[in-house]
Amino acid sequence: MTKIINGIELPHKHHDATEKLLQERPDAETFTDVSGVFALISDATRLRILWLLCHTEECVINIAAATEMSSPAVSHHLRLLRQAGLIKSRKEGKEVYYTLADSEEAQLVHTIIDATFDMNCRK
Repeated sequence: MTKIINGIELPHKHHDATEKLLQERPDAETFTDVSGVFALISDATRLRILWLLCHTEECVINIAAATEMSSPAVSHHLRLLRQAGLIKSRKEGKEVYYTLADSEEAQLVHTIIDATFDMNCRK
């Protein structure tokens, strides 16, 4: 016997857990938004920048030097990360400084980055 939950037909009923999950499942737009965050942090260049900004505030020139990239390339990646709400900036004189945003999402990304590097650095 099949059962339809939120427009999804489950051919087999093994237990109630899947049915309960499907009743609370986020909408397609939310999955798209979340996958966008994963796409941002899956890029090695942005991951290097995020790793740095998780631990310090820095200007574009120093971020470029630390990541061995050009300032325009770094600025491009910073723009994407800022648009996603993962980093924030502040201006002091002519310098613009970047650091991790205060949002829950940014803090979770920080936790994921640190935990993943801790796991991989112990090898």
